[in-house]
Amino acid sequence: MTSTVSVHLPEGAPPTGPAEQKAPSRWLTIARMGATIWSNPKAKIGVVIFGVFVLVAILAPLIAPYGGSENGFERNADASWAHWMGTTAAGEDVLSQLIYGARISVFVGVVAGVLSTLVAVAIGLSWGYMKGFGGDVVGFIVNLFLVIPGLPLMIVIAAYLQNGGIAVILAVIVITGWAWGARVLRSQTQSLRSRDFVTAARFSGESAGRIVFREILPNMTSLITGSFFGAATSAILAEAGLEFLGLGDSSIVSWGTILYWAQNSNALLTGQWILLFAPGLCIALLAMSLTLINFGVDAVGNPRLREGGAKRTKKEARA
Repeated sequence: MTSTVSVHLPEGAPPTGPAEQKAPSRWLTIARMGATIWSNPKAKIGVVIFGVFVLVAILAPLIAPYGGSENGFERNADASWAHWMGTTAAGEDVLSQLIYGARISVFVGVVAGVLSTLVAVAIGLSWGYMKGFGGDVVGFIVNLFLVIPGLPLMIVIAAYLQNGGIAVILAVIVITGWAWGARVLRSQTQSLRSRDFVTAARFSGESAGRIVFREILPNMTSLITGSFFGAATSAILAEAGLEFLGLGDSSIVSWGTILYWAQNSNALLTGQWILLFAPGLCIALLAMSLTLINFGVDAVGNPRLREGGAKRTKKEARA
């Protein structure tokens, strides 16, 4: 409790506020989490791959040879010095579209992952702490979203709200992607609800909201981080899938729309397999990078994984 800190201060010493005491430990926790993630070989590879995609998305106007929507070139041209991956049926440079398409996938993955995680945290922690009728109602809603298959639900919502752009895609992904994370966080909240520090906070008169978000939430950092990476991975795959099915905005440049237009122009029949292979490979690599980073996040929350990795390292060093 922050109110007891002043009791241990020597007489005449300047008082130290709660923010001044908590800030170093918070930054130290973040630094240790980052070091643990970076020490995991799989997570290190994932961070490098994801960082490359982020840089490509940010620097797209500088590194792309042409504009993403520029279509004044020869149609269905093969690879050449002017167009390293050829052109599309609409006369667009394939490499430039791949580079600009990274922006949409990275943006949707990060934003939808953050929004889905925020919803999951708010509902999961509240659901795990409350009891009685309110908890039963929230449980019914969460179980309803878990029972309904995610992909058909996304297709129905996206078809109903078609031509709404990226905002609709984000809304569809968030609506269908928060329930699993909420259920996992609820289980962890229930296990923490009976701990001594929560009981002490309750007897001290703190409100339920303060207990949930100030006492319980800081102890679930690694679990929430893992939930974010899982939600971001699902969001990237869902965005590409909806765009490929033509349920998004086909006028934007994204890896999903590249696949959509390649399908419509029968790219395989014309021998332009690169139009399907290249964006599909980019989607797989971006999703894989987040999954690999999640291995490091699991090591933060599970000390046994760190111990196992340390033991293997020692055995390899001895050998």
